[in-house]
Amino acid sequence: MGDMEKFLFKFKGYYFNRSPLDISFVENLDNFEIRENDVFIVTYPKSGTIWCQQLLSLIYSEEHRTGTGKLETMDRVPFFEYKNPEMDFGERPSPRLFSTHLPYYLVPSGLKSKTSKIIYVYRNPKDVLCSYFHFAKNVTSHFTGTFEEFMKQFLGGRVMGSLWFDHIKGWYEHRSLFNIQFMMYEEIKKDLRGSVSKICKFLGKELSEVDMDAIVRKATFENMKYDPLANYDNIIATGYGPNAKGHFLRKGTIGDWKNHLTVEQNERFDKIFQREMKDFPLEFIWDMNED
Repeated sequence: MGDMEKFLFKFKGYYFNRSPLDISFVENLDNFEIRENDVFIVTYPKSGTIWCQQLLSLIYSEEHRTGTGKLETMDRVPFFEYKNPEMDFGERPSPRLFSTHLPYYLVPSGLKSKTSKIIYVYRNPKDVLCSYFHFAKNVTSHFTGTFEEFMKQFLGGRVMGSLWFDHIKGWYEHRSLFNIQFMMYEEIKKDLRGSVSKICKFLGKELSEVDMDAIVRKATFENMKYDPLANYDNIIATGYGPNAKGHFLRKGTIGDWKNHLTVEQNERFDKIFQREMKDFPLEFIWDMNED
């Protein structure tokens, strides 16, 4: 596992990031009290998490849409398993908004009541791999090896979030247990307004055209990257040390994998994907020009 090993914590077969983790909280996740109007964003790492946190913030908060509020996205839609020690989830007003990378079997059992809602956002795994490599190497500095070495760890599930294939298949195959909406990252990218409408319909939120315009404008990748309330950049130095560099939001493009994978690596990846995802019904977009 190399230099990443010391940054990971394995619990019930799943790899967490060790440093911000409250292990006692994780050990009691199943008993966390879910409210009927809680909303969870579920993603595998580097699959549009921050983007979706911003979308939920804009959908639910008028002051975030109008720019009058100064609360950061990470405080409006906090990470569930990596909670801030100073944040008491029990005292948060409803509806509570959360984001998580957890697999289906580690989320609180209360989510199976189907009254609360889950939005699962997935991204084509080649772009996930490339984004994750840059994040681990340049932002967190948890990885110092080559792209080929990281690809092997990613395909072996030896990264925070564990194996991508297990994550998406686990959630999809157990979807009947939850009130869940699957969204494709690339579809959100191609049709932001249509995707926001779809999310609002699932959440039961009715917004005016003016509000929709504000959400679409503020939720573009370009605007988010330079919005200090949305881009997470201010926690890079505090969270990962003074040597950390780069940005949480790097490119956000579709098909960046073509700039990273060699022909041999791509063929190897395709072979594994076809084996692991045989008969899997969700669609994937690998290139910006695909329909």
